[in-house]
Amino acid sequence: MHLSTAHLTFRALFVCVVTIALALPAQAAPLKPFKDELFSYGMVLETADDGDYRVVDYDKMRDIHGRDLEPERRVRRAYVSLGVKSAQANETLDLASRPLDVMRVGTPSGAAFTVIFVHGRGGDRRLGANDWSFGGNFNRLKNLAVENGGVYYAPSIRSFDDAGVADIAGLIAYAQLQSPGKPVVLACASMGSFICWGITRNPQAAGALKGMMIMGGPTDPAFSKSVAYKKKLPVFFSHGSDDNVYAAADQIAFYRSLKKAGYPSRFVLFQTGSHGTPVRMTDWRDALNWIGVGSNF
Repeated sequence: MHLSTAHLTFRALFVCVVTIALALPAQAAPLKPFKDELFSYGMVLETADDGDYRVVDYDKMRDIHGRDLEPERRVRRAYVSLGVKSAQANETLDLASRPLDVMRVGTPSGAAFTVIFVHGRGGDRRLGANDWSFGGNFNRLKNLAVENGGVYYAPSIRSFDDAGVADIAGLIAYAQLQSPGKPVVLACASMGSFICWGITRNPQAAGALKGMMIMGGPTDPAFSKSVAYKKKLPVFFSHGSDDNVYAAADQIAFYRSLKKAGYPSRFVLFQTGSHGTPVRMTDWRDALNWIGVGSNF
């Protein structure tokens, strides 16, 4: 059968495209939606940096009293899906540093990704496991993990010092051993952010991370000297504008210094939000998709 020059050219081009596609690394697909209509950000009041900086409208009467049956204690039933509790377990992991109590949701072995949430002062693993408080936001994270083949850990932090950092470094190493080559995201709230910043200076732990989230936490003036900074580990920030524990202005200035240096970072500011607002209102799917976790295709 005679083939024209056009046909031969097309066939050669097709083979070339397929060859290149097969040679490229697999890309992370976005996490599938889960109750996005309830948890996505509302009105965006201001944007900058091509959308990486956003000021989101927050209203206590709407976002707490309108959302919860018992303010800050029990969210309305529409915000939670409790079937995920069948994939939940409390465990004590025997890590290299010392035993660590964790709450796990999802299958640890062969997980598509891992999310580790570090609570602040006065908390333990129960905080990140609570389906009903914080507007149901942890229940959504659990479901996002299970529905997308991931695993979620909420460890109990005994101290926010080098020993606590070593515990989380051990958990990161454990997650990598269970699911080799898959992304790990470390999210830290409030004082727990000291753990995140400590991990950025640990070569093995920082090297294993795909991204980091700082939720209502302090800055780290020494971050630019860290292993994570040299790696350009993506960092997502969320903060309340009226935070009276860690000033929003300090974190915004820190973010802007990173952006000026061309560092991959994103910031969501909740207008009028308080210290606890980021844990309640951060859109986990939006943040994790930006970092680049998900199933591979």
